[in-house]
Amino acid sequence: MNTKKNDHKMIHISDILKTALEKYRPAKDTEMTRIWDIWDTAVGRPIAMNAKPDTFKDGVLIVNVSSSSWIHQLKFLEKQIISNINQHVGACLIRQIRFKIGNIHS
Repeated sequence: MNTKKNDHKMIHISDILKTALEKYRPAKDTEMTRIWDIWDTAVGRPIAMNAKPDTFKDGVLIVNVSSSSWIHQLKFLEKQIISNINQHVGACLIRQIRFKIGNIHS
């Protein structure tokens, strides 16, 4: 009698997605996802309600902001925001932030 042993291991869907994303998605997209994941914690709720990351390329993060007065305020905080984000992602991803008025609702 020939019996086959079922050696299929269960794999969590997050592991499958992570592998697929790493293989097919450009590294910069993965970096942007990391920034989105920690944004609210890294910048704090008041800023997060008025500014959202939009794009990321070559160390420059473009952030959509709700108004010109918020852009003015955030320019003073740019170095601290960069430091907080880099610390939260555990890497020196961002070296500059550019702020622009844009859609902050996702």
